Amino acid sequence: MERVREGDTAAFEALYDAYHRLVYGVALRVLSDPASAEDATQAVFMKIWSNPELFRSGNFGAWIVRVARNRAFDALRAKAARPEDQFPEAIPAQDALEDTALAQLDAESVRAAIAQLPEEQRKLIELGFFGGITHQEMAQTTGLPLGTVKTRIRSGLRRLRSALDAVVAP
Repeated sequence: MERVREGDTAAFEALYDAYHRLVYGVALRVLSDPASAEDATQAVFMKIWSNPELFRSGNFGAWIVRVARNRAFDALRAKAARPEDQFPEAIPAQDALEDTALAQLDAESVRAAIAQLPEEQRKLIELGFFGGITHQEMAQTTGLPLGTVKTRIRSGLRRLRSALDAVVAP
């Protein structure tokens, strides 16, 4: 961050490369919309570039997660203040409307199935799929061996598949 404060674009690019997946994952989890999560991610990094003095010291990863969550919640509040955004400008075709409804049902089934996983599996799956971090990064973050991380994710995904298969084929 010291080099970013000095206007070093290479340092900023390295910072972005190291943390953009984490920021996007946090924003996506809060906003549940990829386009809004991308906007929030861009806003976070623009804020860092234009005001690098906001980070004083400490754990940069924890700080940037907090900034990302705050930015995502700000976006949610802004969206709630504009209720006209609830209605699309163009009404989708009937097939598209049905697809949207089915996708919503699928998302609810997935959320319910994930919630039923043991916490040790659920947390790792959420970190990987919603947090956007690699197995190696999960191992470093949690202090677990890499093999344990992979095994728990694999077991959790098997349970998830079984739970979702039960919903699809009654």
